[in-house]
Amino acid sequence: MSTRTLIPLAGNTQKLDGGAMFGNAPRAVWEKWAPPDAGNRIDLACRCLLVRETHADGRVRHVLLETGIGAFFEPKLRERYGVNETRHVLIDSLAQQGLAPADIDVIVISHLHFDHAGGLLNAWREGEPLSLAFPRAQVVVSKKAWERACKPHARDRASYIPELPKLLDASGRLVIVEGAHSRVLGDGYRFHYSDGHTPGLLLTEVALPKDDGGPVLFASDLIPGAAWVHVPLTMGYDRYPELLIDEKAALLADCVARGVRLCFTHDPLVALAGVAGDNGRYRAA
Repeated sequence: MSTRTLIPLAGNTQKLDGGAMFGNAPRAVWEKWAPPDAGNRIDLACRCLLVRETHADGRVRHVLLETGIGAFFEPKLRERYGVNETRHVLIDSLAQQGLAPADIDVIVISHLHFDHAGGLLNAWREGEPLSLAFPRAQVVVSKKAWERACKPHARDRASYIPELPKLLDASGRLVIVEGAHSRVLGDGYRFHYSDGHTPGLLLTEVALPKDDGGPVLFASDLIPGAAWVHVPLTMGYDRYPELLIDEKAALLADCVARGVRLCFTHDPLVALAGVAGDNGRYRAA
């Protein structure tokens, strides 16, 4: 038996175009949820979720869901993509929990877009090649997401880090999954899959007892924040918006039925919320 403690962790933050983030909603609607600056950009988190497992024999394992955007960009690209900090904020957040990168045992990456996987890399230093920041962690990625990162489409090629697949492959710590469970993580973690945002998006559900609030699902870019619980709402970055809407509706119905809460990666204000509603109309509770 083991107990799990869930700790949302801040990663680097971004400012991105609000119209892109709320793709099919007019500004008159979305600016009520996320007030834009003079450049039409809104504040976004790149939140991660730390799971601290304490086993009956005293062993402790640390599982990290996502790594955020990190600080791997050179200054020109950091400015282009609105990354606010030059330091690797996730590593600072781990230090506040008494942890170093070497203390992380498993990292689950929902997909390999740079704002979710960039934190796997050390901060940019002029003249130095990119390198992995977590020296021991096994890195779990879905098969379809991995294939997409290795051979991206022209539409989303700029969302990937070309060097990252090579570094992960060479590390010997890459774990590619297809089913609902992984041998590395065990039965306390269940995977859900989505293709609407990008093929093979991996959504991790962490089992918790009812007394601790019940299961938590890391919603990644299927539902990046509380506003996107509204089923018809999609992003301009989504590859297949109509498919995403269908996937979201089915997932939210399941969350309501089983009492699953959502952890949001990009919402700057809300880390965790329940789901209320039915018949295709849902809201963050």
